Amino acid sequence: MSTFKKKVSITHIGTATAILEIDGITFLTDPFFSPAGTWFEAEGHILKVHDDPALKMNQLPHIDAVLLSHENHADNLDPLGRQLLDGRRVFTTADGAKNLAPRPSVIGFKDWDEREVRIAGKTFHITATPCKHWPGHECVGFIVHTADFGVAPDGRPNAIYFSGDTVYVPELARMADKYHIAIALMNLGKATFEGLQITMCGRQASRLFRDIKADVLVPMHHESWDHFKQQEAELAEEFREEGVLDSVRWPKSGQPLQLN
Repeated sequence: MSTFKKKVSITHIGTATAILEIDGITFLTDPFFSPAGTWFEAEGHILKVHDDPALKMNQLPHIDAVLLSHENHADNLDPLGRQLLDGRRVFTTADGAKNLAPRPSVIGFKDWDEREVRIAGKTFHITATPCKHWPGHECVGFIVHTADFGVAPDGRPNAIYFSGDTVYVPELARMADKYHIAIALMNLGKATFEGLQITMCGRQASRLFRDIKADVLVPMHHESWDHFKQQEAELAEEFREEGVLDSVRWPKSGQPLQLN
């Protein structure tokens, strides 16, 4: 992080929802704001959230843009979260952009698509990264870069990575060829549904962290749901065994985590 030039904070709200603030410009990831006890039907099963969000929608700061890994799973975008999409820049999958229409400010991405966009007067470079989540469903992560982030000593631009919902994907290592990932915000928890693991465990996250040569790992998406099989203690143990625990910064629910 020594070459990263901007002040960044991450405020975890719950599940995969976090505010990423970069010099006063705010991105929101995977908006979910349903209260504890809310249930959803998924593939014939009932999923229930057990914790309230750390911030309610009326407690949010102004949100400039939304990084939406996928729109078709309620724990990544619930009915309340959908209200935040109207009139805002939203980056999501190509299918998601079609399904969320008509919203002209929603931009759909395929894997490794790149776009330059103006957000709150600043130019950002957004790249979509591959995810392997639920079969047949599109899902993407994102690399966020702006020139003000500066460059690493080897000349690679500094950037922030948000994984979206995914298990380990070897192809993601290629982002290190182009970017120096200063902050990796990862959806973890070893989410498992119908016997299929659909988000990373601690070991997979450690491997990806090494692959992309990131500086800091910020875990989220590991609490509040029964289909999340690893909570903080289990993740921390695997991080320790993999030798990456010293690079992990745990966000405290609802409190800004300052990263530089």
